[in-house]
Amino acid sequence: MDWMAWTLPTAVFFGVIACLLISFTVLAIKFPETPRHGVLRIATTRGDRLFITLLGSAFINLAWLGLDVGPQPYALLACLVYAAAVFRWV
Repeated sequence: MDWMAWTLPTAVFFGVIACLLISFTVLAIKFPETPRHGVLRIATTRGDRLFITLLGSAFINLAWLGLDVGPQPYALLACLVYAAAVFRWV
């Protein structure tokens, strides 16, 4: 990874995203699902909810940094709670 000058946390982050995309693709192939309607009143699949979760988590982390709420690991906990809520109710 020297050719991109990545740090270990950056490599882990993109590795986790890649693993999520691969596992959600495998899930979609093995267990197809019909879209469901949640609180947003739009039809969403697992992949849609993953995208909403990743996008929302990015905004949570940016707000956490910008507002200087506290230590950054607590933002991860907030993102996990947000992800659970998205996959449960959206």
